[in-house]
Amino acid sequence: MAYSFIGDFESRADAKNRVVLPAAFKREFEGQEVVRLVIRKDMYEDCLVIYPYDVWQSMMSDLRQRLNPYNRVHAQFLREWQSGTAEAQLDGNGRLLVPQRLLDVIHAAKDFVLLGVDNHIELWDKQKRAETSLSGEQLGELAGQLFNA
Repeated sequence: MAYSFIGDFESRADAKNRVVLPAAFKREFEGQEVVRLVIRKDMYEDCLVIYPYDVWQSMMSDLRQRLNPYNRVHAQFLREWQSGTAEAQLDGNGRLLVPQRLLDVIHAAKDFVLLGVDNHIELWDKQKRAETSLSGEQLGELAGQLFNA
């Protein structure tokens, strides 16, 4: 299935670390009886990445084709890639239980920004996202660099 998560939304975790996904994101899962997700720490930023399970499976299939489990470096990469992941499901109210251990890794409080990034969702601590967000001018400069404008 092709996903397209669009937008950024503020959210707050409840006492059990459940975060309500915005309606715009939940629409991407319409027709699915059970919504399975995989959560992991982003490799580069202090945020969590939330993948629909089938997107995760596709990524893992691609990795399996590229990695040799008998190569020490490949095995180490796969070990680290898989560590710190958690499987989750949306409950009947569209809430996602985010493990405290993952929130601790990104030093998150209870106020979040959920950011749609194509086929996945990023969960940011609200303050951290404000600090790392690019200005319009910075985004324009980056676009120029990327596309040789």
